[in-house]
Amino acid sequence: MSWRIANECAERRFGSAARKQIIMFLTDKASDDGSGIRYSKGTIQRHTELGESTVKRTIIDFLREGILIETGRRQCRNGYKVIYRIVLERVAALEPTAEPDIETGVTVDPKPSINHLRASAMRRRRLNILNLRRSWRPIPRTGSETGEPLFA
Repeated sequence: MSWRIANECAERRFGSAARKQIIMFLTDKASDDGSGIRYSKGTIQRHTELGESTVKRTIIDFLREGILIETGRRQCRNGYKVIYRIVLERVAALEPTAEPDIETGVTVDPKPSINHLRASAMRRRRLNILNLRRSWRPIPRTGSETGEPLFA
């Protein structure tokens, strides 16, 4: 797993939640240069819990857009698996998800309002009253020799 590739893909817009989920699964399996992704479409489908046609269509779209490229094939019991590589230059060219840093100035009044001060004073008073009620309890008194209450 490559954190660099995962972070790069996480900060880009891929167009839909399904596309983002598939690319994040693939980044989880990629090496540091984006290569070595050798999972079948069925495996991707099981792990992402997406439909088979959604996974196939998305992989084909990524191949057409140049986000993924095939680097080879590997034999398996059902035929072969395609080995993919994520093209980092194409991912970097996608629109970022982060908001641009725009200076908007001060948005909060530095002086607290009088109503805020009154509300916090009222909260402190309520808490003091509640704490006093909790701490004050009558102490039961018993006789020293028999253990019976002094007042019946």
